[in-house]
Amino acid sequence: MNSEVMDIRTMEDDETPETVPVPQALVPHLSETAILLDIDGTLLELMPTPREVWVPPGLSKTLNRLVERTSGALALVSGRSLNDIDLIFAPDQFPAVGGHGAEMRLETDAEAVASHAPPMDKELKRRLAAIAKLSPGILLEDKGYSLALHYRLAPHAEKAIYAAVSLIRADLPNAPIEVLPGKCVCEIKHSGFTKASGVRELMTHEPFRGRRPLFIGDDVTDETVFAIMPDMNGLAFSVGRRARGVNGHFDSPSDVREFLAHLLDGDTR
Repeated sequence: MNSEVMDIRTMEDDETPETVPVPQALVPHLSETAILLDIDGTLLELMPTPREVWVPPGLSKTLNRLVERTSGALALVSGRSLNDIDLIFAPDQFPAVGGHGAEMRLETDAEAVASHAPPMDKELKRRLAAIAKLSPGILLEDKGYSLALHYRLAPHAEKAIYAAVSLIRADLPNAPIEVLPGKCVCEIKHSGFTKASGVRELMTHEPFRGRRPLFIGDDVTDETVFAIMPDMNGLAFSVGRRARGVNGHFDSPSDVREFLAHLLDGDTR
């Protein structure tokens, strides 16, 4: 891969990758673009546990330069809480939609704003948390608005985890929750908000309003955002897989990081 071209494979031709000029053909003017980025599996490589992810050298500099060149219209869109996002990228802070749309920060130095997302019921959370005792290696992550059961260290427990969640849902059919299957993680959150609802809200505020969004994500939870990009005349790209309805895909997070760095080289505003 070089600064002239990058292979971005499209859904139109499963056999032959389409070579697309980078970055001018996709994003000719950063001043008219809103850059929206998932974190885990998109910007950063997945690790055995969520706490082991790390920010490669140069990424924070690239993101800060993109914030400047887009006049602040860059946001991280993640299932992680804003506090967790800040810990990963410390000492830098970025505009972000956190907790699958439960939280939002519009500017780097602004306070977080909850997006009408009630915390999960404590008793329900207690019952779901007990699932982590099914097997050593299941990691419980309490995000406040959601609960995640990571089983990357216990892949054999996947069926047991989902079966236990199904039993709880059957016992509490009116509980307002949604199950989000991910890459070696089962996440349970309060229904009524998603990454897509968070992005829709984000795009009504300055400096994002009126811009063309470019969203890059990798997981099932990112598909809600992929689905709304056409409504906004936006572009969507998946990472590591060919998700339905996207404009193309990158093979790995390192390709995404290289693409973002080249956006700065190709800005023609």
